[in-house]
Amino acid sequence: MTAPVFGFGAHSTVDEASELLELVRRADDDGLDVFSLSDHPYLGERLDAYAALGFVLGRTRRIAGFANVTNPTRAPALLARTVAALSALSGGRVVLGMGAGGLWDRIADMGLPRLSPGAAVDAFEEAIVLVRALCGGGPPVTFTGRHHRVHRIDPAPVPAPPVWTGSVGRRSLAATGRVADGWIPGHAADWRSARYLSSRPVIDGAAVAVGRDPAAVRTIFNLPGRITDLPLPAPRDGDGRWVGGDVAQWVDELTGAVLEHGASGFLLFSPAGGTPDARSLERWAGEIVPAVREAVATESPEKGEEPG
Repeated sequence: MTAPVFGFGAHSTVDEASELLELVRRADDDGLDVFSLSDHPYLGERLDAYAALGFVLGRTRRIAGFANVTNPTRAPALLARTVAALSALSGGRVVLGMGAGGLWDRIADMGLPRLSPGAAVDAFEEAIVLVRALCGGGPPVTFTGRHHRVHRIDPAPVPAPPVWTGSVGRRSLAATGRVADGWIPGHAADWRSARYLSSRPVIDGAAVAVGRDPAAVRTIFNLPGRITDLPLPAPRDGDGRWVGGDVAQWVDELTGAVLEHGASGFLLFSPAGGTPDARSLERWAGEIVPAVREAVATESPEKGEEPG
């Protein structure tokens, strides 16, 4: 079993830049694995995800960063250059988040041609393939897809980072199974949700169809919830969605998610789905994560390696 990833997610605005830096620096010191930033370039108040990733990675030592998930406004050939440079400068502390785009009205407002849902998924899969081709060295790359093209472009001499997707629909899920390394279920779906239970088999089937081991595609959950001082009578609501609880309830739930449901990681968000407050992040990193790591290592037949 590969060791699970623990981190947190942020939706930071320009006026929250100093708070974001402090949160990530503290998370780095506390041993978290990864932080994520949302990528919505049509929102003027938001920090640009990749500019912020570069700056924050330069101020940290161990923690990895990724855009959760990269907006389709970013051309894949240039995106390959960006993630290769970030990887080289940070010692490989980058994960590439990719999505087909959920807000095409706003994406079109940024000057891109509007794509149908099917075409958007085709472009998304091509983009992942092209980014991989433009990393890792080798001869010049010529790529001619329906949506993306390059002619005799030298790959960066840096390995491609792991690719995690935010796939939701069946075609996008199948693309994830064929070409990605990880999947973040949409709408904060967790391991007990109908969305996860119906979606994960699509990824697995597509992986098998192209000769991949389904286990090569990890599942990392965006997980909003409260961390309370006292146990909650019900850590899930009437619809079965996780709402939180005290440290023991979190540890029990996440340990079971890894050992019984194959979860590969968790990114903490606030109960409303935004950036966690400093106190919650401190308890996450200092109390919950170490306990889950210890429980998983004790119960696992093999000690896994820390993920990239």
